[in-house]
Amino acid sequence: MSQSLPAGVHLSGVHVRTPATSANLGPGFDSLGLALGLHDEADVRITGDGDLVVDVEGEGAGEVPRDSSHLIVRAMRAVFEEAGEPLPGLHLRCTNRIPHGRGMGSSASAIVTGVSAATALLSGQDPAHLSLDRDRVFRLAAEIEGHPDNVAPCVYGGFTVAWRSAEGWRATGVAPSARLRPLVCIPDERLSTEQARGLLPGTVPHADAAFTAGRAALLVAAVSGHPELLLEATEDRLHEQYRRPAMPESLRIARELRDEGLPAVVSGAGPTVLVLVDAGRAGGVSSSPETPDVAQISDDLVDSVQRRTGKHWHIRPLAIDPAGAWIETPRS
Repeated sequence: MSQSLPAGVHLSGVHVRTPATSANLGPGFDSLGLALGLHDEADVRITGDGDLVVDVEGEGAGEVPRDSSHLIVRAMRAVFEEAGEPLPGLHLRCTNRIPHGRGMGSSASAIVTGVSAATALLSGQDPAHLSLDRDRVFRLAAEIEGHPDNVAPCVYGGFTVAWRSAEGWRATGVAPSARLRPLVCIPDERLSTEQARGLLPGTVPHADAAFTAGRAALLVAAVSGHPELLLEATEDRLHEQYRRPAMPESLRIARELRDEGLPAVVSGAGPTVLVLVDAGRAGGVSSSPETPDVAQISDDLVDSVQRRTGKHWHIRPLAIDPAGAWIETPRS
């Protein structure tokens, strides 16, 4: 360990990579989540002068704060304070690819980045063999975020189920079907999670709660091995209908796609629409000469969805990210 490092800090810096996520997936409100193949990256380096420097490129550049209120810095400070250590001077360099305010887990990504970086810097690990204590990162990040549905897939990757027990936040992974292909429809306009949550009622009819609980259970089965059931499994009566005033276009698009047999839902708090495409469905997928055994979402399906959304929406086929958060020594 370098003698120039502050007390309690065992590494000079880390590089963290975190995936976008889609939460709820219809009926799995605040519980189910899916990691997507679109990533933010951050270099976090300790500085000897005690100053904080934040550089941002990509999504949110020129908009997100570049001081101690930056979400990554706030998450790092929470971890350092829990360890009884002051946050040292930092140079934070962010490369953002996850859209902000679209329901794709940008805040969870930032929080997981900060928690991952801070725990690694305090861990005393050999820089050549860095690893994440994923369970600890998940618990700390979920506590900061206040709900676990985006944090869990961001940390663990894949498809996750998260909940709160008497002992605190918990999560488990369920292997998604190899036939599952996510397609995201991202609008130009944004919507804050706070605004979307503010539209939810304090209570819902028992019949709607029972219906949604059954669909959430079915959704786990559909995602993990029976994607032919996804259209029914993604039906929701708990939250999407109440958010219509804030995102009428998202709900219109999701309904029209569902009428065509495509399992479309609002991604997280919206307004992005997520389509869970079944590779076994005729006409929805194709293969390329480079990867003949790997089914991809077809251009025809992308074009069909684009006609539904219009030009102010960006249609992106994505992979499921199986790995979740990743950490290594800083890149030069």
